[in-house]
Amino acid sequence: MEEENPQNEKKKSSIIIQIPSYQQVLEGNQPKSTPPSLFTPSQTFTQAFASIKNSEFYIPPPPPTSSSNSHSVSSNSSLNATSSSSALPSSSRQTGISTNSVQKSNAIFVSHRQKGNPLLKHIRNVKWNFAEVIPDYVLGQNTCALYLSLRYHLLHPDYLYYRIRELQKNFRLRVVLCHVDVEDVVKPLLEVTRTCLLHDCTLLCAWSLEECGRYLETIKVYENKPADIIQGHMDSDYLSRLNHALTAVRRVNKTDVVTLGSTFGSLSHIMDASVEDLARCPGIGEHKVKRLYDTFHEPFKRVVPSRPAVPETSSVQNDLIPNSLEIETPAAEKAAEDTSKRQKKDPEVMLKTALSVAFKKYSDKVGKKNHQSEKEDGEGSKSQKESDSDLHS
Repeated sequence: MEEENPQNEKKKSSIIIQIPSYQQVLEGNQPKSTPPSLFTPSQTFTQAFASIKNSEFYIPPPPPTSSSNSHSVSSNSSLNATSSSSALPSSSRQTGISTNSVQKSNAIFVSHRQKGNPLLKHIRNVKWNFAEVIPDYVLGQNTCALYLSLRYHLLHPDYLYYRIRELQKNFRLRVVLCHVDVEDVVKPLLEVTRTCLLHDCTLLCAWSLEECGRYLETIKVYENKPADIIQGHMDSDYLSRLNHALTAVRRVNKTDVVTLGSTFGSLSHIMDASVEDLARCPGIGEHKVKRLYDTFHEPFKRVVPSRPAVPETSSVQNDLIPNSLEIETPAAEKAAEDTSKRQKKDPEVMLKTALSVAFKKYSDKVGKKNHQSEKEDGEGSKSQKESDSDLHS
């Protein structure tokens, strides 16, 4: 067995297979380079001028200098800028604000549509710049404002709708700053309010350009402030809340609140207390007791007393009928004095009292004339009777 193995090894070694290398395979696959001719042009630019590099007239280009390095750095920075601009929110890209303008968050961006608007003169406490933006005023990354005059709205009722539609969903807070510059505001304000409610906009009404500018400044200043600033702060303990509730009543101070709290124990017991119980508390006088009791027991809705109607007396009609026997001059003088007093108290009664006095004077005159005519008629009848008696005699 051992002698057969070397014979097999000799047979195996006699068979040799030559395997070409990788470079030989590549060289075999590539076509043999032939010098380019004018009749058969090469397919690429490098193949056409490959022979020039091997000639003696070819000189290699110089190494890159610092200028080229700076150029490459600037190109890299421009690439980074474009990538950062792509990372910006959709609102800043779609409104046309550049990256530098986004960084300047302390300025209001004003649309070119607002050129010539006198409102810009009243924005003094905040910087503002013109920019290519869709809304009239960009007050932050997620806040914008549209300016609307009610006078302009009456001429173009669809203007606000189309402007809100241009904003789409790019801003979270969309303010409609309405300048009320007309007298009849009921109907146009109703239309503007309905449009704002349907399109999820906040309506702010201002009655002057100064007020409009103050609204824009305030929204810009409080852009990054939390909502806790405008919320009222109140202590959580019971005494402070009781103090806040009872000091709203006039003439009730903090000392009185402590006295009432220590005497009755709770606000419900104070509200159920009678006048005598409140008067027993030291330091609380009659006026405070009355105010506290009235505050707790009066209805919330006050009943407005209707004004009593002026009684219509039949004296005016009776005065039209002449009664010569019952008319006296002192009564007319008293009526004149009463009318002068009533004029000072109630101006509505003045007209009726003046008419009554005039009718009384007129009835006096008519009564006197009738009285004189009756006397003359009586004297004439007596004379006729005497003449008749003389004739019969």
